[in-house]
Amino acid sequence: MFKRLPVIRDHELTLRPLRYRDRDIWNQVRRVNHEWLNPWEATRPEIENQGALPTYFEMIHYQNQESKAGRSFSFGLWLSDGDQNRFIGQITLGGIVMGAYRGGYIGYWVDQRYANRGYTTRAVVALTNYAFTELKLHRIEINLRPENEASRKVAEKAGYKYEGLRSGYLHINGDWRDHSTFVKENLLI
Repeated sequence: MFKRLPVIRDHELTLRPLRYRDRDIWNQVRRVNHEWLNPWEATRPEIENQGALPTYFEMIHYQNQESKAGRSFSFGLWLSDGDQNRFIGQITLGGIVMGAYRGGYIGYWVDQRYANRGYTTRAVVALTNYAFTELKLHRIEINLRPENEASRKVAEKAGYKYEGLRSGYLHINGDWRDHSTFVKENLLI
C-alpha cells in the first residue's frame, strides 16, 4: 500500500522512520531511560511459545512491513541542535483500520532529558495532522495509564478529549493495566 514513510518536520523537531543504522543510538537512549520508561512499558503476558520482546532489528523489520501494509507508522523523534541531530524518542501511529472505522492509536515515549519541553506534544500534533490530512483517518486514540500525569497532559494539550477508562486494557510492566482513553476525531471526513 505505502512505499515509503514521510519525514514530518516541525521546526527543529523531525519525525522520521527509524533505520537499522539507528540501533546504537536507540539502544543507548533506551538504556539511559530504563527506569524512567519501565513503569509504562508494554510487556507480554506469559503465554506458551511466545518468547521475548523483539530485538531492535526485528522491531524495524516488523515496522517496515506494517508501514508498507498501511497498518502502522513508527517514527524516531530527532531534535536538530545546531549541526547535530539528537534522537529523543519514538512515536507510532498504529492499529490502523480503514473502512467504516478509519482510525488508529498513537503511542509514544521520550527521553527523560527532553521531557516537559513540549516536544512530545508537538510530535503528537504533527502525527495527528498527518493522519487526518494524508491518511484521511477519522478517529485517533491515545491510551495511557491513569497515573501517568505527564502523558495525560500531552494528550490534552494536543487536543485529545477524555473518553473513558478501559479496565485491564494493555499488558504493561508485567500485568494487565487500566488505561484512560483520549480521542481526537477528524470531523471533516
